[in-house]
Amino acid sequence: MKIKVGDEVVILQGKDKGRTGKVEKSFFRKEEILVSGINIFKKHSKKRGNVRGGIIDITVPLPISKVALVCPKCKLPTKVAFSLVDKQKVRVCKKCKQLI
Repeated sequence: MKIKVGDEVVILQGKDKGRTGKVEKSFFRKEEILVSGINIFKKHSKKRGNVRGGIIDITVPLPISKVALVCPKCKLPTKVAFSLVDKQKVRVCKKCKQLI
């Protein structure tokens, strides 16, 4: 996957379009990521034992296709390329050609 945990991403589609956030968790098989403070929905929960019922906010994962990585060097949303440096696969920003 081109986007990893800890990366800064910008949302391209949906109700949070244009907002940025850090990737908290990555779901590799589903190709989804969890971004802190983005894509928050309300969940209604019933009372269970000692746990109070009510409305809670939960963060729902986003598909990878709806986000773009923000390059740490040029601070712009960019696509990611891969290249080999010293026989190691590294990520490269397509706009400024710097290592990510």
